[in-house]
Amino acid sequence: MSSKRPKNRASNKAKEKDKKDDTDFPSPDESATESAPPDYIFPLVLTSATQELFGCRADEDVTGENPYKLLKKEDIIQDMKTRAAVSDFSPVKHTVLEYPEDELLLVFDRDFTYGQSFYLVLTAEAKENILKPSVLQGEDVEVMEQEEEEEEIMPKTPESHPWISLGSEQEIEKESFTDSRPKLRYKISRLLRDFGAPVRFSDRSALDGKEGFVECPSYQDKSFSIRELQRHTSVQATSNIKHSSTQTLWKCPKNMCTQYEPREFSADEKENHLQSENLKNFIQSVVIRFEMALQQNHIMNVFCDDWVALCEDESALTGKTETQLKEYQSFTDLHYSREKTISHLQWHPTISGVIAVAMTERMSFEERIDNSTKLMLNPSYILFWSFSDPINPQLKLESPEDVLSFQFCPSDPNIIAGGCLNGQVVLWDISAHVERLQGTRSGDKNTINTLDKSNDPPVVRYCAVSGIENGHRSPITDIQWLPETFEVSRLGSPEENTSQISAQIVTCAPDCCVMFWDLRAPHVTTQSLTETKNKKKTEEMPLENPHGVPNTFKHLNLTWKPFIRVSLPKIGTSGEYSPLKFSLRDNTVDYPIVSTADKPPPNSEREDGSGFGQLPSGKEQKPLEHISTKLYVGTEDGELVYTDWKMEKDNDSGRLYSAKPSHRFILHDTLVNTVSRSPFFRDIILTVGSWSFAIWKEGVMNGPIVMSSCSQKMYTAGQWSLSRPAVFFIGKEDGSIEVWDLLEKTHEPSQTQNISITPITCIKARSISSKQHLLAVSDGLGILHILEIPWTLRRSSSNERKNVWMYFEKEEERLLYFHQRKLQHEKEKEMEAEELRKMEPVLPQKQDEELQADALKEYEQYLSLETITLKDTNLLMGTDDASDL
Repeated sequence: MSSKRPKNRASNKAKEKDKKDDTDFPSPDESATESAPPDYIFPLVLTSATQELFGCRADEDVTGENPYKLLKKEDIIQDMKTRAAVSDFSPVKHTVLEYPEDELLLVFDRDFTYGQSFYLVLTAEAKENILKPSVLQGEDVEVMEQEEEEEEIMPKTPESHPWISLGSEQEIEKESFTDSRPKLRYKISRLLRDFGAPVRFSDRSALDGKEGFVECPSYQDKSFSIRELQRHTSVQATSNIKHSSTQTLWKCPKNMCTQYEPREFSADEKENHLQSENLKNFIQSVVIRFEMALQQNHIMNVFCDDWVALCEDESALTGKTETQLKEYQSFTDLHYSREKTISHLQWHPTISGVIAVAMTERMSFEERIDNSTKLMLNPSYILFWSFSDPINPQLKLESPEDVLSFQFCPSDPNIIAGGCLNGQVVLWDISAHVERLQGTRSGDKNTINTLDKSNDPPVVRYCAVSGIENGHRSPITDIQWLPETFEVSRLGSPEENTSQISAQIVTCAPDCCVMFWDLRAPHVTTQSLTETKNKKKTEEMPLENPHGVPNTFKHLNLTWKPFIRVSLPKIGTSGEYSPLKFSLRDNTVDYPIVSTADKPPPNSEREDGSGFGQLPSGKEQKPLEHISTKLYVGTEDGELVYTDWKMEKDNDSGRLYSAKPSHRFILHDTLVNTVSRSPFFRDIILTVGSWSFAIWKEGVMNGPIVMSSCSQKMYTAGQWSLSRPAVFFIGKEDGSIEVWDLLEKTHEPSQTQNISITPITCIKARSISSKQHLLAVSDGLGILHILEIPWTLRRSSSNERKNVWMYFEKEEERLLYFHQRKLQHEKEKEMEAEELRKMEPVLPQKQDEELQADALKEYEQYLSLETITLKDTNLLMGTDDASDL
């Protein structure tokens, strides 16, 4: 408890008044009421230069709340010596020289009480009295506040009273535990002979011996019983719960139908109504409004939503339309990109803002032979770039040779397959570096800072590589994963993929074959005695992994070989086609319809050695009839070949062989560098090569439905747009990019933009969001350009896909029409030739003797002409007999 007493504020005020009367020096507040300056104060005018020199700038260094500034006497004397009469302190020169202390007080007079903005205190006593009240005033306020708090709450000392027992100590004694007997003491020690004895530890089961452990289960001892003295119970009142339900009555349904018949006038009634005056007057009264309505319907579409059509064009909102590609970012490295070119690039399927590029040496075949030793010492890399760090690559994939093509696994983006210059297929596993690519780590933040500061990115060695003797004989120019929806058997038949994991790869090279590879462990039926011994030795030897290479594909390293070899024999002649690029109909890896955000995240907890090595290679899978086994192949001679990868069996020998391609088209002059399917139409293919490009439709074997004219510069790459069906991009050897819009122009590109001074090597598009689409472009200098696609090239209109499909169908009809006309002209020419043959008179055939006589006569004429020519040239002299020759 506390008691309050009335506040004695009058006494406090009296104290303040007494303190104030002790001195007559004015405070800063009181000085505002005075007009004439006292003797110990001298008003000054300080210029801005003086204020800045002494650090007393008005409203900055000194303010109305803090108007005091102590100036050193030496500084004032030095200023007066330097500036002499110009100094602002020259009026008080003698006073300053006679001042006893080292510092003078300068006061900022904000209200111009004494006529100037500053005044100088001339005596030491006045300086102390002016500064002292401010300190004392602050101290008095604190003392007064403390006294008020003490006056408000005064603690009362409690009074002691004798303790009165109410029985609580008995309850405490009952609840407390007391010792009923003295505590027992046990001493456990080891035998003396066991000290220092050798100890041997081994693993054994605790159930084998009796001395393993001693079980002390709890049991109920009847000799001891605890009497229940108190029990805590509680009661809660609740309302009764009732369960009830209702159901509408369901009657038996009945099938019923109704039919309406129009009521028609009879012929006489129709005639009467048509001849009536009321109908004529009604038609004359509404004819003007009816004509206006017809005109309005003809002028504008009344069924079009103007609000939706208002946002069709962004220029109506912003006032300007952007059509050019903007450079968003560029990547290059002074060490890894020097004197190299980018052969291939791929966007990361799941991590946004990460892109991988394959770096290759910029050398010809002869230069590679001369510098073979240098190339063997310098490994080749695939660099991973991130938008968060445009200077340093985030990851390096080491390969035994330069990589010309690579691709991420569609079911697990941490697995990457690549094709090398020497014909080997390489596999990488980047599961341990996913957090680095994502830019977030679950561990210590210091680790992140250390990784960011280090300029040298981590090197990931390849997990497995195919044997040189089992792979391609030429550089692998294209590699693709089969989707997780199906797999291919040994005979090339599509089968159901029960594991839903992509485990098969398709590669091609100019060695005239297309190969299928399987990542699963090969099924071995019989093993020789030497193989079993070698297997036992390898199992007994410890696994050495000094570089930290994952064991994901240890079952394939140097023993991996294809299970299908599809050759491409030429049609009608001997020899084989040399493939460079290919396209599968049911492969949706390059252009996924589902966005990356909808894909499930890869299994980052996959242990080494698990996954692909343990997948069962099922023999009896369900065949899939709807999967097409046809593929388009672009060759190095500029040809487009349409063939089937399914193998055929020879009836005599039983060996498997590849069937001849069904069609071959000759369009491009040199090698085909792009064979790409449209992401919107599965049967539309874009091919780019030499100085032209062409658009094909699968099933139309008369030729391309769209063919460009010859360009002045050679085309080097091509890529479809991911958002607009009518747009695609073409790269050229002069470093420029052509943007084609089939709905705007078909005879020339809609725009051409220069990107680099060297040839464009690869183009890949990526949709980051609905408002940002990027285009990755690589050049021959090893520079990766990231371009932002403008709104006009990424915004698809409502009917664009339908209009493009109608355009393709129209071109297909045109092509079919010309083909039919060509056949018709050939038939007409044959018929005309037959008619001419019939109209010519039939001459009797000469006998053999007559033919020989005519030939001999022609030979004699030739000899006579030769003799005359030799005589005219004076080469034959003295004889006229031509037989001497």
